[in-house]
Amino acid sequence: MMDISTKRLPVARDHMAIDGSDVRILLGLKRGSMAHFELPPGQTSTAVAHRTVEEIWFFLTGRGEMWRKQNDQEEVVPVEPGVCLTIPLGTHFQFRSFGYEPLAVVGVTMPPWPGKGEAYEVKWKWEPTVP
Repeated sequence: MMDISTKRLPVARDHMAIDGSDVRILLGLKRGSMAHFELPPGQTSTAVAHRTVEEIWFFLTGRGEMWRKQNDQEEVVPVEPGVCLTIPLGTHFQFRSFGYEPLAVVGVTMPPWPGKGEAYEVKWKWEPTVP
């Protein structure tokens, strides 16, 4: 029998991701997990890729750009509330926040996020500004 869970978005971050975004852990099941990511206004993340997971991101607030590169395919897409995109396994990606409010995203990870060491830094598109 599976647990039925409910959780409210935490006020404080659970930790800072290797890309520099604030992470608030939401819920997960056997085959996937969900988290909330937030990048402060005017910031550019560190570029990363994942070892074993792929993700779907849905943007909630803010405006910015997302860079994704997989093999010979590379693109920069504008992001704002309502935009949904995929990050397939092994994709290099980086995002940046424009304007006066944080760039906030809900991300679904499949399989569930395994923990430290999953994401690793890659060559960036833009100079990172996060700590």
